[in-house]
Amino acid sequence: MAHEQPSSGEEAARPLARNSTADLVVAACLAVIGAIVVIEARRLGADWREDGPGAGYFPFYIGLILVVCSVGIFVQALSARRTDTRTFVDSVQLKRVLSVLGPCVAYVAGIMVLGIYVASAIFIALFMVVLGRYAVLRSAIVGVAVNALFFAMFEVWFKVPLYKGALNPLAFLGY
Repeated sequence: MAHEQPSSGEEAARPLARNSTADLVVAACLAVIGAIVVIEARRLGADWREDGPGAGYFPFYIGLILVVCSVGIFVQALSARRTDTRTFVDSVQLKRVLSVLGPCVAYVAGIMVLGIYVASAIFIALFMVVLGRYAVLRSAIVGVAVNALFFAMFEVWFKVPLYKGALNPLAFLGY
């Protein structure tokens, strides 16, 4: 498979994982999830009772289907391992994905501490500055304005309170 030529200042892309490897990992993860569903469904009661199906009846079969399909994908990926040498992800692509994934994880952690409004304002502003290369002042204004609109919409108009965080930095507003 031909790789894109790196642009100036960008490192050469080297393959990190093949398609068959990614298929094997995903199939194994789905099989584990399906097995957990099957086990928990049996614990709830996956049998047919006098008054109809037990609480785990349908989850049991969904989990079972998930396990069977995962095993099929796993076997198919194992057999394709020698012939399918296409790259699933290379170093440049993974770097791009992680440049978004890392801040998203930090954002979720920030919600727990600062609440959804403050964390979202910071998240929007930082993404605009770092990835969009916008000016800091413009980014801060957009981040605050968007979340002020969301605050008005949810808290004031719809009367639906959203999580304010452990520190509750907006407590001075009376919400």
